[in-house]
Amino acid sequence: MAVDLIHKFLNLSAPPFTFFSFLFFLPPYYLFKSFLSILRSIFSENVAGKVVIITGASSGIGEYLAYEYGRRGARLALTARREKSLHEVADRARDLGSPDVITIRADVSNIEDCRRLVNDTVNHFGRLDHLVNNAGMTSVVMFEDSPPDMTNFRALMDTNFWGSVYTTRFALPHLKNSRGKIVVMSSSSSWMNEPRASGYSASKAALSAFFESLRVEIGSDVGITIVTPGFIESEATKGKFLQEGGELEVQQALRDAQVSFTPVGSVSGCARAIVNSACRGDRYLTQPFWFGVTYLWKAFFPEVIELGYRIFALPSPETPHHEALSKRIMDFPGAKEVLYPSSIQSPDVKTK
Repeated sequence: MAVDLIHKFLNLSAPPFTFFSFLFFLPPYYLFKSFLSILRSIFSENVAGKVVIITGASSGIGEYLAYEYGRRGARLALTARREKSLHEVADRARDLGSPDVITIRADVSNIEDCRRLVNDTVNHFGRLDHLVNNAGMTSVVMFEDSPPDMTNFRALMDTNFWGSVYTTRFALPHLKNSRGKIVVMSSSSSWMNEPRASGYSASKAALSAFFESLRVEIGSDVGITIVTPGFIESEATKGKFLQEGGELEVQQALRDAQVSFTPVGSVSGCARAIVNSACRGDRYLTQPFWFGVTYLWKAFFPEVIELGYRIFALPSPETPHHEALSKRIMDFPGAKEVLYPSSIQSPDVKTK
């Protein structure tokens, strides 16, 4: 058939054509991108007086994003499930310079809550300029050890993926009116698929894929910045993980096995980089910056990455996870003091 001949021709011609295209076009392409990046930095958006929704704002990166936007004079709608913590964050954001902050208790896995939080924001402020889809949770469990009804996996997708999709659907008309921005909190786990994180990695990969497609659909009407952090100080890096019964619980030994000797970045520095990136209109941000090279490691040496995970992160069969080499490395005196910020070396997050 003719179509088979076409595919045979493309099988032979596409690889060398792509190689030589990269050879000749990559240098000028990246030179042009660097020039645009400089221009965007010079003419970065001033968010003073702008209206920003931040989901998952009661702790971690979401909390510090509230402080960073607040310092810059943005008006804030902060939402999370923990109302008391949310009010504390709102008070500090006001002290740092935000002229108006409202709090909305909501669970983004509930579509009606997402509709309500957008409506309440627009009714109060009259507009919406930035939507920060930050709410998320982490589950660390071997797939074969997960419950047969997939409770954890469904909860991860409901919050990490659907929570952002729902909120974006209701916010999009208002963001188009203001030619606003969407910030999407994906993860480097979307490409660095470490063990015990299959559900979490899948939810974050789905998030990146969804917003990359949405970016094509809406064009320049709304800017989309996809953030792929490495390990940043947060409740997750303190060891607070989603458990089999749906509750969140601290497991420091499991945290040490999972994070191990990867340096954990500052949450305040991460929040500052995210707001800077959104105001410049960047398409992607990886924080810490150096962690972006792991994308290349995964693309060019996938077998090496997988072997490394098996050696360091997985214990021998029938052995608890805290016996993994990655955990034993962190038991060396002083290791945590060097690699982890003081806020996460001994977790202060209460189990519940």
